[in-house]
Amino acid sequence: MPRNNNDEHNTEKLIKVGITHGDVNGIGYEVIIKAFQDPRIIQMYTPIVYGASKVASYHRKTLSVGDFTFNLIKSPEQAHPRKPNIINCVNTEVKIELGKSTAIAGELSLLALEQAVNDLKKNKIDVLVTAPINKKNIQTSGFDFPGHTEYLARRFETEDYLMLMVSKQLRIGVVTGHIPINQVPEAINKDLILQKIKIMNHSLIRDFNIRKPRIAILGLNPHAGDEGLLGKEEQEIIKPAIDQANEENMLAFGPYPADGFFGSDTFGQFDGILAMYHDQGLIPFKTMSFDSGVNFTAGLPIVRTSPAHGTAYSIAGKNQASESSMREAVYLAVDIYSNRELHDEINRKPLNVSLEELQNNQNNHEAEEEQAGKADNKQDSSNNYQKHKPGNNTNG
Repeated sequence: MPRNNNDEHNTEKLIKVGITHGDVNGIGYEVIIKAFQDPRIIQMYTPIVYGASKVASYHRKTLSVGDFTFNLIKSPEQAHPRKPNIINCVNTEVKIELGKSTAIAGELSLLALEQAVNDLKKNKIDVLVTAPINKKNIQTSGFDFPGHTEYLARRFETEDYLMLMVSKQLRIGVVTGHIPINQVPEAINKDLILQKIKIMNHSLIRDFNIRKPRIAILGLNPHAGDEGLLGKEEQEIIKPAIDQANEENMLAFGPYPADGFFGSDTFGQFDGILAMYHDQGLIPFKTMSFDSGVNFTAGLPIVRTSPAHGTAYSIAGKNQASESSMREAVYLAVDIYSNRELHDEINRKPLNVSLEELQNNQNNHEAEEEQAGKADNKQDSSNNYQKHKPGNNTNG
């Protein structure tokens, strides 16, 4: 959990967390409202929901939450530092159909996402947390992507990114993301694997404050190919990528058979795990961390997290959704933001600049000592004169 800041005089320093409401027919508002009912969270950061106040009121009444309200604002600059805030991305009446995928729900998802990203680009908010969307109904000419990850990579002009699933037990990234499984073998190559290892390694250092991370690489085939008997990708593609990473001073290990790796306690020996495809990494992750897991997009110039679950239409409006994953997504976003600031501050100035500053400080110190010495000599002369001037001779 991030450090608490109870200093009421430093409210302007609280990190502004932008939260998009996701699919309005799912559990997005439920987990948002439940997460921010905890007053301790409001003491740590300033939450700003990008959504619709009328939709929020509908969900609040559906959940029978009587002691919770959003502070309605028009821009992040107006956010109250000790209240959950909401920005209206739409002012018209909206038909809510809980548990259903509708076109208007997809439209509202995109409106909130676009406005939040625009504010993030302008530094009006510090981090972004995205509630779950329906990847089908959000598809338009403005959103032709398989998910948040790819959309944000395009908006921030980033080609080197990694979907990284994070919990207290695991950090799992995937080499190939949202693509059909029959396209995975063709998509995998040495350069792509090495690229993902580099992104994970850098993220573990900068975002998670791990000085020398250990990264496990999973195989593609059953039993990691069984020395070529069940596939040659491990020998011809994955192992060479690992060897190259080691040559570049990264601690990469493997390839490991996925079943035995997660079936034993081997996964606990590593700071990060790189899976070859989506389900290879996310099935064990969600099995162990479904309620508290977080989706983090590593490699972006900004911080974005999301709950690990989806829209959960089947329980929408039934007051059954757990807010744990949403709360952890907010915590992680703030922690990563703080870790990046600390890392960048430490590494901002090269050694030669620091030495130059030290020399300037030494010169200034010597000059001050010289001035002080002159003042002392002057005082000594004055004292000597006072002692020996006429009329001060006590022996007369």
